[in-house]
Amino acid sequence: MPMSLRLPPKIINMIEKAALKDKKTKTAFVIEAINQKLGLVKNREGALRDFAGWLSKKEAEELRLATAVFEKIQEGDWK
Repeated sequence: MPMSLRLPPKIINMIEKAALKDKKTKTAFVIEAINQKLGLVKNREGALRDFAGWLSKKEAEELRLATAVFEKIQEGDWK
């Protein structure tokens, strides 16, 4: 269902830049943001906390930082 929003130019510009950075359309970016805000999808921290539910917020962040290296793909890994 179509929906119309009136947003300040500054916000529109921020959405455009963020969507471009994420390689998404503005619509996909906004829908993702709304879904996250409504709790329809889990953000990375929430997923980590569910995975290791006994972790505090600080510990979950430390785990996220410690495992960040696994998010990087080295070109040599795929040859």
